[in-house]
Amino acid sequence: MCTNAIKIGTGRLTSMYHSLLRKTSSLLILVAVVLLPLVVSSVERKPQVLVARVSGVINPVSSEFIGKEIQRAGAMQAEAVVIELDTPGGLDTSMRSIVKNIIGSPVPVIVYVSPSGARAASAGVFIALAAHVAAMAPGTNIGAAHPVSVGEKMDKTMAEKATNDAAAYIRSLAEKNGRNAAWAEKAVRQSVSVTEGEALKLHVVDLVSRDLQTLLKDINGRKVTTAWGERVLTTAGAAVVTDEMSMRHKILNFISDPSVAYMLMLLGFYGIFFELTNPGAIFPGVAGVIFLILAFYAFQTLPVNYAGLLLIIIAITFFILEVKVVSHGLLTIGGIVAMVIGSLMLFESPSPFMRVSIYIILPAVLVTTVFFTVTFGLAYRAFRRKPITGSEGLVGLEGRALSDISREGGTVAARGEVWSAASDVEIRKGDAVVIESVSGLRIKVRKREVAP
Repeated sequence: MCTNAIKIGTGRLTSMYHSLLRKTSSLLILVAVVLLPLVVSSVERKPQVLVARVSGVINPVSSEFIGKEIQRAGAMQAEAVVIELDTPGGLDTSMRSIVKNIIGSPVPVIVYVSPSGARAASAGVFIALAAHVAAMAPGTNIGAAHPVSVGEKMDKTMAEKATNDAAAYIRSLAEKNGRNAAWAEKAVRQSVSVTEGEALKLHVVDLVSRDLQTLLKDINGRKVTTAWGERVLTTAGAAVVTDEMSMRHKILNFISDPSVAYMLMLLGFYGIFFELTNPGAIFPGVAGVIFLILAFYAFQTLPVNYAGLLLIIIAITFFILEVKVVSHGLLTIGGIVAMVIGSLMLFESPSPFMRVSIYIILPAVLVTTVFFTVTFGLAYRAFRRKPITGSEGLVGLEGRALSDISREGGTVAARGEVWSAASDVEIRKGDAVVIESVSGLRIKVRKREVAP
């Protein structure tokens, strides 16, 4: 019996051992299934670099785009975000917003002045110097960061204050990133500009790279300090995710161009005026309102001189009055002069890219003059034209008496119709008559005077 008990006990232990072994194996397999993809993913995951292309004037649209790209780079845990920059400059407020986003970015920001022929002028200098890494492509230039007035002229004191403020700001950015602060200040005070080679020698930028892939290799292993601490860049062989402005940003950026905003304003005036002179057309009025709203949006991002805008409105008023007032062309001439001067004054800035070209202004003034003069002239003449339908259309028409007509009545043939008629004086059958008024289905007539 003892032997049997030992065998039974041994069998139970063996069974428990095998059961425990099976459960342990199942648990290990489950852990492997769960953790293996994570381990493989972490091993195989390549670093990513987000590339955002910004070309054109620095304005609220480009500021919003760069801000969202920096946020996206942080969300995707990118190794770095590269801003390919080509700008003649732009608004101070938009530039400062971009600089704040760069300084506060947890992801290293590389500003790359590219492609060949590109520039980082004015506001672009501040953005490049604020970057954790500043690079340029061959055949590019950087500089000319002297502040200019936007929307109003500055006196000597205000201009000096603006220059001092900009100089202190750009010097602080250069010093923060270990770049040439003295040159940065000269770029503001003396509007100096340098090529990529000179910028590298003067330590304005960190390196010159012929293309994006070369840039990523050149900065690999570089240590930078972000808002979240030091980072060592691992960009060699990184997966490049290129992002350009969305359709929304492209449209908003397009209408923010001074020439486009100017034409939108004129088209808005055309549409609303046409709707007022031709009630019920609907489409011109709707289009005009949309164009004006888009123009006013663009005006928020541009150096608008409201004296110029007022002159344009006065010019349009002169064109309209020319039709009603006998001025022998003086109102039209005054309108043309007011519109040309107003158009030249509309966007007041020393920078050519913030003004409307004279080659756009002159045709626009000519078209506007013809449009308002002809359109309002036709509408005014249509308003003054005698009605030809309804009861009003009968007044003044000639007819012939079909019977004797007195106060009590009679009949008249007019416009192919027979009317009941009355007259204050006796009219004989067959006499020619003129209709004086209409009351319901009865007309009042008088005898037509015959010239001797």
